[in-house]
Amino acid sequence: MSNIEVMSMSFEPGAAVSKGIIPLCVPELKGNEWNYVKECLDTNWVSSAGPFVSRFEGAVSNYVGAQHAVATVNGTAALHVALLVAGIQENDEVLMPALTFIAPANAVRYTGAWPVFIDVEPDHWQIDPQKVEEFIDKECRWQNQELRNRSTGRRVKALLPVDILGHPVDHDALLSLARKYDLSVVEDATESLGAEYRGRRLGQHADVVCFSFNGNKIITTGGGGMIVTQDSQLADKARYLTTQAKDNPIEYIHNEVGFNYRLTNIQAALGCAQMEQLDHFVTTKRDTARRYAEAFADMPGLSFMKEAEWAFSVWWLCTVIVDEANCGFNRRDLFDSLKAEHIQARPLWQPLHRSPAQRTCQSYRIEIADKIHEGALSLPSSAGLSTEDLTRVINVIHNRYEQKT
Repeated sequence: MSNIEVMSMSFEPGAAVSKGIIPLCVPELKGNEWNYVKECLDTNWVSSAGPFVSRFEGAVSNYVGAQHAVATVNGTAALHVALLVAGIQENDEVLMPALTFIAPANAVRYTGAWPVFIDVEPDHWQIDPQKVEEFIDKECRWQNQELRNRSTGRRVKALLPVDILGHPVDHDALLSLARKYDLSVVEDATESLGAEYRGRRLGQHADVVCFSFNGNKIITTGGGGMIVTQDSQLADKARYLTTQAKDNPIEYIHNEVGFNYRLTNIQAALGCAQMEQLDHFVTTKRDTARRYAEAFADMPGLSFMKEAEWAFSVWWLCTVIVDEANCGFNRRDLFDSLKAEHIQARPLWQPLHRSPAQRTCQSYRIEIADKIHEGALSLPSSAGLSTEDLTRVINVIHNRYEQKT
């Protein structure tokens, strides 16, 4: 178990507020979800075929500005297949941030490749392009038109940037390195649907981009993911691999190992209804982030991720940094204070270079990720968070700050 326990709470639909519990991040299902799911049931299209699957793919691709979209059972499946279609092979290496959920690292391992963990930068908490470049310059060599890790001898094949907590990475800096060293770019935007980099929505900047629709994401299909790309060949390959690699569906001929990774029609129906509300969700999440920032602006020791001037963040989870030296308590103290008032909070993920599951993987100059993790606590950030509940969270934190014990 982690050093901060996860609050064990059971949430019934629509019951969290009435029970006095403020959840961390739960779905907002107030659109056409019931109507679209009922249509699936009435027409008997409930599995991985049906009109809502292609409709959902079209809605996402149109929204983000991508030419192609392939729906998957979850975001991790999307990452796995995206890496395969990007050409990642066994014993390749993929450069990715140390501070993120473990799913993208696991997806790299599924392919037989190896993640290399790079530090994040201190202002926006995204993978640090300067340290990526430094790792390439100092730890790699260019040999026979390939980038090779000096210490392992493995081919460095790809960058896997992760837009954590709804904020985009610095794509221009990373794409410059990718072009220079012929690296594929597989972007994990699973927390950041609707975010923008230099005025363009995420989904347009990498070779392949992945989104997630888990229950706590910006929109949800219960579980689900999406691969988007501008490349028709990559999209066709992804669709092929996610449907068991059928070369002749009548005779059941399979020339490659495929996966049962397609999204169901019922889940896609939820996704279509959720996409109709996405802009509203983004607006409310940004408003929640603004109100948190304003409420704690005059409280030394409490701070938030900065939004870059080139970024439009969707603030998936508003995450405060608790600096014990300046505010007199640590993140565990704040977690306990919130828990006592039936308010759910969550620490950030254990940095991946410290994960026992990834202990054999290389890391490079991890300094900032550890500091962020030490003080970070995510606060209630549901798209449907009421003004009353937001005020209650803020008041509990103000009271804890005033105690200074």
